[in-house]
Amino acid sequence: MVSLKMKENALQLLQDKRRVCICLAAAMLLIGIGLFHAGRAVHTWNERSAQKGARYTVVIDPGHGGFDPGKIGINGVYEKDINLAIAKELKEILEQNDCKVVMTRTEDTGLYAEGESNRKIADLRKRCEVIDSCQPDVVISVHQNSFSQESSKGAQVFYQTTSKEGKELALLLQKQMVASLDPKNHRTAKANSDYYMLKNTAGVMVIVECGFLSNSEEAELLCREDYQRKVAWAIALGTMQYLEGNNEYGNLQDRSGELFG
Repeated sequence: MVSLKMKENALQLLQDKRRVCICLAAAMLLIGIGLFHAGRAVHTWNERSAQKGARYTVVIDPGHGGFDPGKIGINGVYEKDINLAIAKELKEILEQNDCKVVMTRTEDTGLYAEGESNRKIADLRKRCEVIDSCQPDVVISVHQNSFSQESSKGAQVFYQTTSKEGKELALLLQKQMVASLDPKNHRTAKANSDYYMLKNTAGVMVIVECGFLSNSEEAELLCREDYQRKVAWAIALGTMQYLEGNNEYGNLQDRSGELFG
């Protein structure tokens, strides 16, 4: 026969197990509630951030895309991919610094309809329509350069010849690109009267050639995420300096919470 003491021990063990199960269930419930509220807090923060009125509107135009690879680097990289990577980095930085950002493309696609007889022109026209419909404060078109001689290198910014504001923005961007990427770069901001998008948009627009894909050193750098981020930061800093009225802009907010300047 089972002794009374053994029965009491068994009953106590069962009660202890129940307490453990109850405690575990309570702990899981609390963790679930905490995660739920944390998720709601992040979601609410994002909603508030989206609702917060941005002071500036910037269009970022990653050049080429879809059937059009743009320049093909000495290392086989496509310009369209580098343009989009830098544009996405730039978008993140500007959105944290009082800017509403509109991208002409966010994927490896062109802005043309299937069956267009001239997809290149259709693409450019559509980009201009997107830009003009936004009435942006500035437009940054991101590109990469190429030349027959591998020795050519260095970032360079182009602006519409007749645009005083475009020249002002280009000069600020060129200064930041040189200072941030290569102080030995002697290229200067350059006027242009032939580029389709510069001629056919109403706003303040520049084309930023971030480097030469025909130069092995720059082509490799432009494939690196940290360098793409560096390029984006330089463009963002020059852009914010222009938007803030040419004041020295030294508190650019990065997504990691660090300040650049």
